[in-house]
Amino acid sequence: MFYGKLPIMVLSEMVSNKRDSTNGQIAAFILEHLDEIRDDSIRDLASKTHVSISSISRFCRDMGLQDYMEFKNLIATTSLKFEICSQSKSLTVQKDEYIAAVQDSLARVHNSLDMKLLYQLADDIRRYPKVAIFGMLKAETVAMNLQSDLAMLGKVSTTKVQFSEQMNYLSKVDAEDLIIIFSFSGIYYDYGMPRSHLNHRGNRPKIYFITSDKDAKSGSYDHVIWFDSKQDQASHPYQLQLIGG
Repeated sequence: MFYGKLPIMVLSEMVSNKRDSTNGQIAAFILEHLDEIRDDSIRDLASKTHVSISSISRFCRDMGLQDYMEFKNLIATTSLKFEICSQSKSLTVQKDEYIAAVQDSLARVHNSLDMKLLYQLADDIRRYPKVAIFGMLKAETVAMNLQSDLAMLGKVSTTKVQFSEQMNYLSKVDAEDLIIIFSFSGIYYDYGMPRSHLNHRGNRPKIYFITSDKDAKSGSYDHVIWFDSKQDQASHPYQLQLIGG
């Protein structure tokens, strides 16, 4: 289960802005009329959303894109899709099959999670003066839950719902920062800043990458906390929530 870059970034803007804000209005319109705007110019989209051309340009930049042309290129390759866990017509069977799939996903975490590495992360959270926790959409809910749990334990941490704000934070980190990234599919950096940006800093932060991606390499991060997953709709975000808990 992989979400396309455009839906992720547009949804991120929508959930991090008020519905009646300019960015919130633009994001909602795009998601509701994706097929209709594929061939629209920036002027066309501005007219349909009742905002200025400069507002559309600013919206693209706020999503972390270079310009409207990059936005148009993303639209051309984007489609919205959702996986259905059960095809049964029986409501009881639908419930049973969905819950069974979720239970299976949790069992996979139970059988694959490296607890020594998880406790090492817990110790680093205690020791580091600055802790930031990030994810995209459902994974960001895990980050927010962990942030609130840590606050109850007396540890202040940072998270950002808006993806562009996450990228901005990561561009300024140093050796005092501990970064925890929840990425169900492992393609977090495909949405924005390349991870090499962090690797080549002379005063780099410590990074934990929590993912079900078998190909995630620890060379790009300090530690990869991996868990087994079918990477389907029923597994996300329950597996990440279990690890966060």
